[in-house]
Formats: sequence, C-alpha cells, structure tokens
Amino acid sequence: MNLSDPVESIKGVGEQTLKKLNKLNIYTVEDLLYHFPREYEDRSTVRKISEIEYNEVNTIIAKIGMLPQNIKKGRQILTKVNLRDDSGSLFAVWFGQPYLKKQFQLNETYLFSGKVTYKYGQIQMESPDYEKVIEDKNIFTRRIIPLYPSTYKLSQKIIRQLIHNALEETQNQLIEFLPLWIRKKYQLADYNYAINNIHFPESDHSYFVARNRLVFEELFLLQLGLMSIKKQMEQERKGFAFKPISELEDFIRGLPFELTKAQQRVVDEIKEDMSSDKVMNRLVQGDVGSGKTIIAAIALFIAVKNNYQGVMMAPTEVLATQHYQGLMPILEQFNIKTGLLTGSLTKKQKENILKQIAEGDIDIVFGTHALIQENVAFKSLGLVITDEQHRFGVRQRTILSDKGNNPDVLIMTATPIPRTLALILYGDLDISIIDELPPGRQKIDTYSVDSSYRHRVYQFIKKELMSGRQAYIICPMVEESDEQELQSVLSYTEKIKHEFEGYHISYLHGKMKPKEKQKIMEGFLNGEIHILVSTTVIEVGVNVPNATIMLIENAERFGLAQLHQLRGRVGRGKFKSYCILITDSKSKVTMERMKVMKKTNNGFEISETDLQIRGPGEFFGTRQHGLPDLKIANLYKDISVLKKAQEACLEALNMDPYLEREEHKLLKNKVNQLINEKIKDLSL
Repeated sequence: MNLSDPVESIKGVGEQTLKKLNKLNIYTVEDLLYHFPREYEDRSTVRKISEIEYNEVNTIIAKIGMLPQNIKKGRQILTKVNLRDDSGSLFAVWFGQPYLKKQFQLNETYLFSGKVTYKYGQIQMESPDYEKVIEDKNIFTRRIIPLYPSTYKLSQKIIRQLIHNALEETQNQLIEFLPLWIRKKYQLADYNYAINNIHFPESDHSYFVARNRLVFEELFLLQLGLMSIKKQMEQERKGFAFKPISELEDFIRGLPFELTKAQQRVVDEIKEDMSSDKVMNRLVQGDVGSGKTIIAAIALFIAVKNNYQGVMMAPTEVLATQHYQGLMPILEQFNIKTGLLTGSLTKKQKENILKQIAEGDIDIVFGTHALIQENVAFKSLGLVITDEQHRFGVRQRTILSDKGNNPDVLIMTATPIPRTLALILYGDLDISIIDELPPGRQKIDTYSVDSSYRHRVYQFIKKELMSGRQAYIICPMVEESDEQELQSVLSYTEKIKHEFEGYHISYLHGKMKPKEKQKIMEGFLNGEIHILVSTTVIEVGVNVPNATIMLIENAERFGLAQLHQLRGRVGRGKFKSYCILITDSKSKVTMERMKVMKKTNNGFEISETDLQIRGPGEFFGTRQHGLPDLKIANLYKDISVLKKAQEACLEALNMDPYLEREEHKLLKNKVNQLINEKIKDLSL
C-alpha cells in the first residue's frame, strides 16, 4: 500500500465511514496517518473492581457475569452488561447501541475502559471502550490511548482501529526523508518510530520523542518550501533596477514631519531592494500610527521618478480615499499625477480613470478591490503596495502584481506579529519592522469597567465633547448576521440620543453603501458629527486627530489584536486620549485580555499575549493566508523547535541550494509535494 492510495483501500473503510473521514479532510492513507491525536488517556494501569476510583476513567479485566439486556428508557435503549472479577462486580451501560447485546458471550473475558460512577444504588461504567483479552495483542486498553479530533458518529474506536490497520499495512512505506545529518544534529527520532509512537506511544518518553520529531519535520518542511519558492523567484524573476533619485531628499525634507530612526531604517532597506534587479518582496510591519503610509509614499515616489506607475490597494474605500487625499497634495508638488479607483465611482468616472491608467496619464492609483478587476490595465506598473494585507487573500495580491511585468511588491500590516512567527507566516517575504512611534503620538490611557459604570462613562464622554473633542463608540459585535449587526447599531444609536442631547450622533455599519460610509466619515473628520457609533468597520486606518475617546461595548467579544487596532483610532492628535472597555464577563481569558490592554500600548507585546491566549489558528486565521493548517506544531509552545527548524533550513539551503545531492533527494520530493499540494498559491 502506498501513502498516496485512497483511504478506502484501508481495511474497515466502507462508504459511510469514507464520507465521515472526508469531512475530516482525510482522503488518502497519508492523510489518515497524519490525523494526529488531540490528547491521550492513560489506560496502562489495570485495576481490580474493588480498587476502582469513582468519577475517573478506570481500566479493568472482567468476565461477562450475566447475559446482556436491552432496556427501554423513554425513547432510548439502554444496554446493560454485568461484569465480574474475583474482587467484585459492576454494570457497564451504553445508550442507543442495542446491537451490543450480541457482542458479549457469557463468562468470556474482556478489557473495559470507561468512567465509573455510583448511580441508582449501583456501580456503573459509562459507555466503556472494550476488547477481548488476547495475550500481548490488545491495542486499545492496557496502554496510553489516543483520542482523535472526530466528526458526527465516527467513534474513537473506529478511528483508532483504522489508524492501527493503516500502520500495519504501511510499515515499510514510511521511508525516512530527513537526511541523516539533520536527524543526528537535532537528535530526531526515525520516521517510522515517530508515526507509530504519536498514535500508540509505548511510554510518555516515546510520545515526547515522537512529537518532537514530527513538530520539527512540519515546521522544517514548511519553511523549506517557502524559502525554495523565494529562491526560485529570485532566480527566475528579474525586476526593475530603479536608479537613485536626486529629488528624493527634497521630497523627504518637504514632509510635514521628520522621519523617525525606525522609518529611516525601513526606507533604506526599501531603497536597497528597489535598486537591485531582483523583485522586491518586502513586508513592512509597524504598530498602529507608526507611519507606514509615508514609507509607502517614498517607495511610490522612487518608482514614478523612474518612469513607472505605482499602485496602492487598501481593504476599504474609506482607507483608500484617506490615503489618496492625504498623499495627493504632497505628491502633486512634484508633478506626480494621482487617481482613485473604487467601487462607488460612476460608470463614466470609472471609464475615464481606466483610460488614464492604461495610457500612463496617472502615475499612482489608490484604490480597493476594484483595482484587481480584469478591465484595469497599466501602461508600465513598477510597484505594487497592499495595505493591511491580512484583509486580502493571496490570490488577490497576485492578480494585482500580474498587471505588471514583475513589479516590486511592498506589503504593509499594522497587526504586529512576533518576528520568528512572521518568518513562518511570510517565509516568502523580507521583513522590515517599524518599532518606534513618531514623536507626539499620545499614550492612550485604557480602562476596563463593567456595565454598572456606563452612566459615569457617558458623563466623561460629555466632558470631552464640551471641550470640543469627538468620540467613537463600538457596538457589541454580532456574529449571527449583517441584519442583526445593523439592528444592533441602530438601536444603540437611538438608545443614547437622550443621553447626548444637543450633540450630533451618527452611525456606521458593514451594510452601508461605500458612498454613505464616505459621507459619514467626512462628517466625522470635519467635526460635524460628535459621536460615531460603529461596528468594527472603522478598525483599520481611519485617521481623525480630534477624536479622543474610544468606548468599546462587550469588549470580551473581541480579540486582543482587534481591541488594539480599535484603540489606535484615537490618540492621533495633540489631545490626551482614552480607551474604555466595558465588559461584564468574569472569564479568565477576558480578565487576562483587559489586564494586557491596560498595561501596554505596545502592539508586539499585545500580539505575543494574544497568540498565547488564543492559540495560533485563531490568531492568524491561517487559511486566509494560504498557509496549510499545522497538524501538530503549535507556533506558540514550539518556538524553540521552530528556531532549530529555521536554523536547519538555512543550513540545508546554504549547503545545497536546490537540494540536488543524493542525501537530499527524498527531502526534495517531500518539499515539492508540499509546494504543489499546499502552498503553491502562497507566494506573491
């Protein structure tokens, strides 16, 4: 049997089981073997019935003392079996499995494992796993037992049996692909040993050794795949070697502020990239308000003064318009023509701007998803920038790049990600970090209160409004539907009108047309609107220097990174700013989050904690990044293994850039398989 064979070739996989396995994304023998346990149960200790511990899982060896009975309990059938050993007796009970009555023979000996309780004056073992006692051949009891992620009506017993069958049938197929030098240097177990012991560990030690090997393998292969793509791109794709621009110093001197050291460092990295004929593929991450937009403007300036066009794509019309309006006056002083392409333009406006882009009459286009439509054609696209890149799928970014002939690519994000993890997430990119805020950025005082303080909070907001300031109020997040989200915003706005009589209150939500959103944001920016009640549509990039209060209702419903993004909407001007989190939740996770928000304004610290609390899957939403889900590695807990895997990866590629040596042949096949099946769409 080959690892690539369909899973139905394994003994025991019928039509119904196959459907259930497919729901778990198990289609091949290899998928099944890489369906790792989520936890384990220690059934290695066999107890006498007289020694059992109540409300715990116990393993016993017992004979069938009486013929099984099926008893009707309401609509369900209870199957009851009397079990005995030389120290006592108890009853094993199962609900809804009447066929079990025929499974047991009087006086035959079985191993049983299950939770034991005392109910109705009887000792009961609830829904135990069981198997006939066969000397030295019991696989599901008298040992450490795996518990797997499952789906409706696919029992642990069935999954265990299928994996056991697969292991038996593929023993000689698990061919070691990690070269000996890596296994020796990093003390990694053999492939066969690791796969067997992750499913059916011989001991605690065997499990840890197996897991270490498989975590290393997963992270190593993923990075090797990403770095191979990057290397290939560097070899195959020649970009533009932009010449140094004498006007650039004038442009930077003319900015209304001085660049911070961190901004200058990132500008130097970008200039170096752009002057090379390799395609720039750089990620710039910087905290909320660290000044990423001006760095984008400098890169665009270099491209345009080299006679190429530039494009900057943002996830929302509000943000795209803001970039356009903010940078247009600065750029136009240097005869750079800018344009804005969004979904809300009229047909005539759209046709006009598309014609100007195609003929090269517009040097820099700002816009939204509208930029990736088929009818958008550039005369000579040299630089592509995507802002808040986590809002775009990999394919969308690729489509935009394909509108030019290998343009340079700059990606920006305000979601700080710990550097080591960023290397995994963006292994195909070079990374720049702006780790310093511009002078004058206010520290935002953050408070967490329960709803009994709401009236006092409203009084505080009034005080700020009387001083001429403005406030955001973020509505409770509603997951059910857009319709409910809309109702939530409307009813909240109505509810607070009497509290804030004499002040203009408006609202924003996801179902509004872009033009409506734009009008509201302009009203808020111009100070005509005093309080803006909104959903998280204002999370990204909105810049209103006069807004000093961010009130977030039901703060427990938001992740830390999102709370930090929302808080970043205030503190953007010269006035003292505040973020108030209202929550009645007393859960440990909520308390932890609120504590972190009060303690620090540092996005990198916050992202570390967010990752720790929520785990990597939720934190990254790996699917939208095009990354395969990690099967066994945990990017937070396994950071030390990740560092070793990165070290090994760089060493392997330095030694053998294309993995052509004999000792790397099987490794190369494995990496190619990963690229083709899982990460081929990842790279820009």
